[in-house]
Amino acid sequence: MAATSSVRSRPDLCPGVFRPWAAADGALVRLRLIGGRITPRSLLALSELAGQYGDGDVHLTRRANLQVRGLPTRAGDLAPEVVEAIEAAGLLPSRTHELVRNVMVSPQTGLGGGRADLRPVATELDQRLCADPALAQLPGRFLYVLDDGRGDLVGRSTDLGLVALDGSTAQLRIGSSGWGAVTRLGDAARALTSLASQFLAARGSGPGALWHVDELPRPLVPPVARSAATEVTTPALPHGPVEGGEHVSAPNGVMDQALARRLVDGLGAGDELVVTPWNGVLVPDPEETP
Repeated sequence: MAATSSVRSRPDLCPGVFRPWAAADGALVRLRLIGGRITPRSLLALSELAGQYGDGDVHLTRRANLQVRGLPTRAGDLAPEVVEAIEAAGLLPSRTHELVRNVMVSPQTGLGGGRADLRPVATELDQRLCADPALAQLPGRFLYVLDDGRGDLVGRSTDLGLVALDGSTAQLRIGSSGWGAVTRLGDAARALTSLASQFLAARGSGPGALWHVDELPRPLVPPVARSAATEVTTPALPHGPVEGGEHVSAPNGVMDQALARRLVDGLGAGDELVVTPWNGVLVPDPEETP
């Protein structure tokens, strides 16, 4: 069903590398991670950047992204040397689409539990987003949420997303409470980017353009009944040893340089850490990783 429409008076102002948020202690920049995934090299480089240019810490967000505060600006823009350092760290894969790479994924997907490994779906979704120039116009708050069937993210508000039904199919989410077609996982990224294009056409234009699917006055697509298999719920991932690795706490969502170094200790160049929406970082166990 359609959600209540909203009237906007300005574009969203979500911060990014090329749209820093001016705070009292300097600029705040948000760096988008697809499904929270980040390499040890990139995390260490970001921590060092925060120490050299910012307040010394890396800050975790509820969308499993990272922020750095207290950064220098020039004429309102992030200082060029900081932009270059972020890019060198591998954390700016797209200059044009950096604000719209908002993709949350069940953090343990492919590591332990769940019905399907959604990492390939998330990677393809990111590639398709960045390959379509029009999709750079999505609002910076527009969010995809991909739940691998364990139910850890199915309760999160979203614009578009899916819940895995088994190892090869998923039901699409249309807004926070709407449901779409059942699709093969191999077709899911294409379906989600197509729906995003439909949202762009329906949201209006100018400063009053809508930010979210839930704000549309009419359903984005004809609603579909929710599959019983999506009625799953899992509590937030506890800190400590978990299936697939260890969920290390970042107290109050703050990662200092000592914690960053501890997180990457013993990991190789091919490993990935997973920032979670629950003030933590999942350190995969190499012996348990498929």
